[in-house]
Amino acid sequence: MEKTIAVLRGDGIGPEIVGEALKVLNKVAEKFGHTFHYKDVDIGGCSIDKYGVPITDENMAVCKNADSVLLGAVGGPKWDSCPANIRPEKALLAVRKELGLFANLRPTKLFPQLASASPLKPEVVGNGIDLLIVRELTGGIYFGPRKTEEVDGEKVATDTMPYSEHEIERIGRVAFETARKRNKKLASVDKANVLDTSRLWRATMHKLVEEYADVEYSDILVDNTAMQLIKNPGQFDVLVTENMFGDILSDEASMLTGSIGMMPSASLSSGTCGMYEPIHGSAPDIAGQDKANPLGTILSAAMMLRYSFSMAQEADAIENAVQQVLNEGYRTGDIMQPGCTQLGCVAMGDQVVAHL
Repeated sequence: MEKTIAVLRGDGIGPEIVGEALKVLNKVAEKFGHTFHYKDVDIGGCSIDKYGVPITDENMAVCKNADSVLLGAVGGPKWDSCPANIRPEKALLAVRKELGLFANLRPTKLFPQLASASPLKPEVVGNGIDLLIVRELTGGIYFGPRKTEEVDGEKVATDTMPYSEHEIERIGRVAFETARKRNKKLASVDKANVLDTSRLWRATMHKLVEEYADVEYSDILVDNTAMQLIKNPGQFDVLVTENMFGDILSDEASMLTGSIGMMPSASLSSGTCGMYEPIHGSAPDIAGQDKANPLGTILSAAMMLRYSFSMAQEADAIENAVQQVLNEGYRTGDIMQPGCTQLGCVAMGDQVVAHL
């Protein structure tokens, strides 16, 4: 196959971790006979420094015309004083909107080699953690009408959480189809005892249940979900929820593994184009020091091959290579354990390539 990938290195450690992911993709291309074309795109703080905006119209067009998008990370203290409308993070919201990336897939998997890094007790994680959160990404409170006004002599801020049936149905279908490919178990997270949007969410999800009778379905309130993720995360396979709940729960779930540097993510549209990125930030305190963990970005590239390019064998090869590297005791500083060998960002990428 021949594919074009928009490469958004971003800020902080972004260029370093993306560089290692590209090295792995080049090895995959060589091994399996593919051709990947890379189009570099400035995004976030580096784009603000160059152009005064977090992403230009021209660079947005590159993303829209690519077969997929690979992102490092954006932001940092340098740009904290920027006006709200041109902060680095605004570029991510813009890309999601322009590409129609309404479904965010965030896996949480506890690698057996890193089990001791989990903050949970061994008896809680003894059966393993392997769950996937499907988060609606372009609706809800982050995109609803908002205002700040003066009422009776004081400022009052209002954010709204609108959802339509078609928005809920399309993310629901992604969740059901994803559950079918895993262990055929889906929990839908809402706050239907309080919120009208959640009552519509639950009713719409129930309409889909008949179409996916082979999937074990349940409803669960968001506050109970937060508790159950700590108490017994092994009970979950696929969780689906709205934008803000998903934002909070997926961050909570990522820390169950104790290794945020290992966690990839995918943001998908109704077509094949997606944006793939590690869930961690730009870590400006270690940028340029060869200390970053590139495995989350490398695993994000594997998700890109699997979900956007239908290259399951190639994705498996990357994931297996990462497992082998961990089995042999190689670690970056953030996941370092006694008796293991600590590597820098580049050397870790080299090890994954070698095992491919």
